[in-house]
Amino acid sequence: MIRSFAALSPGLLAASAFLSVPAAAKTPAPEPRALAASCAGRDGWADPAPPAHIYGNTWYVGTCGITVLLVTSANGHVLVDGGPEEAAPLVLANIRKLGFDPHDVRWIVASHEHHDHVGALAALKAATGAKVAALGSTAAALEAGEPTLDDPQRGLIARAPSVAVDKVLADGDSITLTGTGLPLVLTAHATPAHSPGSTSWTWQSCDAALTCRMIAYADSISTPAADGYRFSAHPDRVARFAVGADAIAALPCDILLTPHPAASAMFDRFAAGGALVDAAACARYADAGRTRFAARLAEEAGKTKP
Repeated sequence: MIRSFAALSPGLLAASAFLSVPAAAKTPAPEPRALAASCAGRDGWADPAPPAHIYGNTWYVGTCGITVLLVTSANGHVLVDGGPEEAAPLVLANIRKLGFDPHDVRWIVASHEHHDHVGALAALKAATGAKVAALGSTAAALEAGEPTLDDPQRGLIARAPSVAVDKVLADGDSITLTGTGLPLVLTAHATPAHSPGSTSWTWQSCDAALTCRMIAYADSISTPAADGYRFSAHPDRVARFAVGADAIAALPCDILLTPHPAASAMFDRFAAGGALVDAAACARYADAGRTRFAARLAEEAGKTKP
């Protein structure tokens, strides 16, 4: 879904640059290939990683094992996920290394409510002064500090520091930053395949030539569960998985990013260099999740060996 602003009027074209062109960094930001090389052989949730410029106004500020993204604009920034609790200082340091001020982060949003992605949110909220927005199910888990009762991973997932949610979203709602130039808009998509509150996010990111791509931050589609949990005994969760997989497949998706880099071979793609654009990536990601989940249901039915 490529869009060029070349046909816009000069005034609107100049205004669009505030959204499209990344703010200047103190030092040249590493490209994704350097991030992949730095994390080779390391995928711990709190393993330090350098920041990297992914595309346009989208930056990687997470760890080797957990994706955290900074989406920037002249009107402030949005932080997507936070990593585990111990990753908070690493994320803040990466934001600063890129030349951005953590206090310019206006909103923090998350993929889903498990501690490896939201454990740092309370510390990041306190450090930046940002507000937190989440879908309803995610919001309940964030404020409780643990997964909801209908989460298959409850009992498997550790608690996280509770964090107050400032805005509860519905499927299709957006976080918008307005002011100078065009607004920065991140849209929430309910994709409840991995957890009840699983949320995928999409936004438009543009390079210096004003060529725009749709970034799809597609949430996890794996289906781990606590000991003794059987999805076949919970047809509601099986149905919600299907809803989530279908929603992920339908995302506007030029560049696919995922909360666990390994889940979509993100670092392998970074290491290969070249364009990251692949409009079919979200559909393939969803299909792979469907295949794995079908195998799990077959195993539960005794049709395959564990």
